[in-house]
Amino acid sequence: MSLIEQAFATLKISEGPDRVWVRLHRPEVRNAIDQIMVDELHQVCSYLEREPKILILAGTPGTAPTEQKPRGSKGIFASGADIAQLRERRRDDALAGINSTIFDRIAKLPMPVIAALDGYALGGGAELAYAADFRIGTEDLRMGNPETNLGIMAAAGATWRLKELVGEPLAKEILLAGKVLTGAECLEAKLITELHPAEELDAAAEALADRIAAQDPLAVRITKSVFHTPREVHPVIDTLAQGMLFESQAKFDRMQAFLDRKKK
Repeated sequence: MSLIEQAFATLKISEGPDRVWVRLHRPEVRNAIDQIMVDELHQVCSYLEREPKILILAGTPGTAPTEQKPRGSKGIFASGADIAQLRERRRDDALAGINSTIFDRIAKLPMPVIAALDGYALGGGAELAYAADFRIGTEDLRMGNPETNLGIMAAAGATWRLKELVGEPLAKEILLAGKVLTGAECLEAKLITELHPAEELDAAAEALADRIAAQDPLAVRITKSVFHTPREVHPVIDTLAQGMLFESQAKFDRMQAFLDRKKK
């Protein structure tokens, strides 16, 4: 069963031959990540583990100004975990790693994950974005981890992913002092790689997915897997992975096509 044939309460899904769009959709609570959304993201992962495709994660897009709403509305990725649910969770809930488990599963999907970020990407929303392979955003992006202000910590990947992404000094400013980055600051810190007007964000995500899709899918999958292996298994893992790819038909076809183009 394809994803679009499944029922989702908190996600909007669209699917193509080589990619899947997943929009977080709880706009009434700024796309706060609750247990239902976590369960539905697990459904998405189960499908993409069986049918590897590029995943594009996005939130609720903004709307252009109208006569009725002269300011329109800003987009929202995810304002964080659902505080109403979070307040009631206790030690055993924390030990279950509800958000960290799904974010880690997303990070380990076979094909690359793109996060298209607009508006709030805070707390758990930021940690979901950190788990992606690519992050692109808008000027209106606001990304950070305000968990310590709520008496807890960012425990779904930020304490180690963020340090790897932006370095220790800035990571500590975000995690320990509550700094929230603008879109421009995210770009400067290389937390995102592209900055676009909100109305062009979807097209930019599609363009990035097109560049990934133009590569050999098996080579992309294996490269992503090898990239995330520990340093101590290199270079052995690289050699073994290359050995697999050297036997793939795509390697022969693509290299022959390259040589044929050079002859023209």
